[in-house]
Amino acid sequence: EEALDQVLPFELTGFWEARGGARVRDDKHERDMSIAETRLQLAADKNIANVSLRAAADLVLDGLADQHAVDIETGEGFIDLREANLVSSLAANVDVKAGRQILTWGTGDLVFINDLFPKDRVSFFIGRNEDHLKAPSDAVKLSAFTSWANFDLVYTPRFDADRFIDGRRISFFDSARGRIVGRDAVVEADRPTAWFDDDEWAARLYGNLTGYELALYAYDGFWKSPGGSDPTTGRATFPRLSVYGGSARGLLGDGVANAELGYFDSSEDRAGDDPFVRNSDLRLLLGYEQEIARNLTLGSQYYLEHTLDHDALVRTLPAGASAQDENRHVLTGRLTWLTRQQTLEWSLFVFYSPSDRDAYLRPRATYDVTDEWTVEFGGNFFLGTSDNTFFGQFRDNDNIYGSLRYGF
Repeated sequence: EEALDQVLPFELTGFWEARGGARVRDDKHERDMSIAETRLQLAADKNIANVSLRAAADLVLDGLADQHAVDIETGEGFIDLREANLVSSLAANVDVKAGRQILTWGTGDLVFINDLFPKDRVSFFIGRNEDHLKAPSDAVKLSAFTSWANFDLVYTPRFDADRFIDGRRISFFDSARGRIVGRDAVVEADRPTAWFDDDEWAARLYGNLTGYELALYAYDGFWKSPGGSDPTTGRATFPRLSVYGGSARGLLGDGVANAELGYFDSSEDRAGDDPFVRNSDLRLLLGYEQEIARNLTLGSQYYLEHTLDHDALVRTLPAGASAQDENRHVLTGRLTWLTRQQTLEWSLFVFYSPSDRDAYLRPRATYDVTDEWTVEFGGNFFLGTSDNTFFGQFRDNDNIYGSLRYGF
């Protein structure tokens, strides 16, 4: 490695990984294997004067891919470009980061309110590494720092959608058909694709006050996953969306507490009476994390999603269609236990919705065999009594997986 570092004109890091998994239930809409792939991630970093350059890409051999042509927007194909950006200082207290980058903010643990950057929920549900839940953005991020507060402004010149569930890997409930679908009815979506017209803005003002991290957020763009449909073509759409919110995080007792609030303004359906556009809603998150014993940490969260103008939505639904509940409640718990000198991590993350009467369980064990080699085993298990609740619709997608990774 030392010889390689001396030869290359940049710093090279990355990993090689093999990952496989299978469904534990029969799903007539999907393949029996949930994941079967190997990937090599290469990340190159280079500093030139006051500019830092970074590029990171995954070279992927996916045994379940329908085709291997590269689509850098969706991450499909044999190359998934994760990062390609430069960072530079415009002034002593102003930085700019331009290009493909992974962006995140907010206080939730696997629950997102004001983080309107793209997510890859397919990767999350089939057993890829948790890092792949965050999909890349093609954006310019301007950051300013002062003694009293900091400010981030992110401009995305062309809309970056979630890598959303479309039926090719995960079966789900299709409200238009009134049944579970998968590879037999893959979602066709009309994405906003016009440069500088179909753009996104996101801003964060944040700082510390008496030991608490406080933040205000704003977003203007589109629903990140399809939030509507075209009644004439039946194709999924991404209606306009603005989000305004705030958060707080700090010590409470022997642990760390957080709170986050967001108002989702679905501007194409402010009256709530268009059944083909998602209603506006209010979202609340309360969380607390504490080490309850040596190397044993427990985190819990309460999440509320309150649909606005729910009565108008119910009145205008097509015959036979059902509306989501006015209030969706979700409780989460994360239990993490470190053993064998912290080289073996046992983890269980649980989502449970008392209003939907469904749940999602993510057990996982990760063992660092050496500093370079890591093995991981885990699963994704969905529970629910109804086809049309968020987690219940995925119950035929239960899977277990394993991976072997070499990092360098």
